[in-house]
Formats: sequence, C-alpha cells, structure tokens
Amino acid sequence: MRFSRRQLAKMVDHTLVKPAVTKDDVIKLCWEAEKYGFCCAVVNPTFVSLVRHMLEATEVKVCSTVGFPFGVTLPEVKALEARKVVELGAEEIDMVLNVSALKSKDYDTVKRDIKAVVNVKGLHKDVTVKVIIETGWLTNEEKVITCKLAKEAGADFVKTSTGFFGGKATVEDVRLMRQTVGKDMGVKAAAGIRTLKDALAMIEAGATRIGTSTAVAILEEIPK
Repeated sequence: MRFSRRQLAKMVDHTLVKPAVTKDDVIKLCWEAEKYGFCCAVVNPTFVSLVRHMLEATEVKVCSTVGFPFGVTLPEVKALEARKVVELGAEEIDMVLNVSALKSKDYDTVKRDIKAVVNVKGLHKDVTVKVIIETGWLTNEEKVITCKLAKEAGADFVKTSTGFFGGKATVEDVRLMRQTVGKDMGVKAAAGIRTLKDALAMIEAGATRIGTSTAVAILEEIPK
C-alpha cells in the first residue's frame, strides 16, 4: 500500500488536545495543517475560534472535542458543547462515549448520549460526528455493541480512543470495528500511531482516518 504525502495527509487528523496547550502551540498546529494539507486540525473547544480564523481560507477542516476526555457528562451538556463549537466554526466533532453507561449495560443512555451530539447536524448538516469508544476499556463484545449503537444513533465515525488512558489503537480493534459497522461508516484509529508503518497498518485493517499528534513526522517518512 503506497500513498503520496498529499494522499495520506487527507486521511490524517493533526491533533493537539493536551490540557496545557498554549496559543502558540495551536498556531503552529495550524501552520503545519495548512502546509501539509491535513484533513483536520483537532483542538479542544477553547481554541476552535482561533483555528477557524487561521484556517478559514484553506481546505483543512476544524475539529473539536466534546465530552473530552472522560465522556461522563450529561447528554444535554454534550449537546450544548457540540452546538457551541459548531457555532464557533467546528466542522467535525470527536465526542467521547459514556463508557460508564455502557459498562452498566444502560444502552438507552449510551444511544441517547450519542444522538444528543448527532442532533447538532440540525445546525449544519455537513458536520461530521465521530464517537470515541475507548477500546482499551472494552471487551470485544462491548466494542461490537458500542459500534452498533453509534451507527444506529447516526454517527459518521467510530474512533478507537482518546489516548489519555493508556489504550492504543490496535490492528485487531480497527478490523473488528470495520467488520461491525460495514463499509459505509468511517473508522478512525487514534492513540499510539507514531510512524508511517503504524498508520499504514491501521488503514490496511480498515481505518479511513488516522488521528495523531505526530502527523508531520509520519508524512516526512514519505519521500517527496
């Protein structure tokens, strides 16, 4: 499997979501995102307006986190956060699943939680919603259930993890997620993807998007 830098960049979300990020860090992220032509620049809500301003004249999309990183806020709070970031210019949303509800087998709450964010499409139908399922905390059975719930709730993607709690994306998880959601839903692999080899393995397993904070280094591995 071979990609040019530009081809792979269109599948990569350039990510900077650590809690101590500075404005200068975000400005650098935007410069890199524009230079390499990444699909998205992913930031926490406080920086959405800045990123929208910096990338407005580019093809790079603005992505914001919602319910990050724990996912245990109320559905109504996630819905409000989603609406606010879209109003500020976010075109994509990476929301964190309520893993506590899932572990409690409260599937109605899990689905309602996702749907509350998906409903932001009423503001802008082109908004893309990705559901972070935190695979490192789930059994294979729970991964399958979660992917099905996300699909039923109208999400556009399922995503492996936040990367905050030790769980890394694995080829096995990505393959299982792809098998569960079918060919028409997106699968985003994130956490621990630091090399070109890592990224290509995830794509081979079925990922259609890669989330990483080392996006530039990965692309630089591909000859110009």
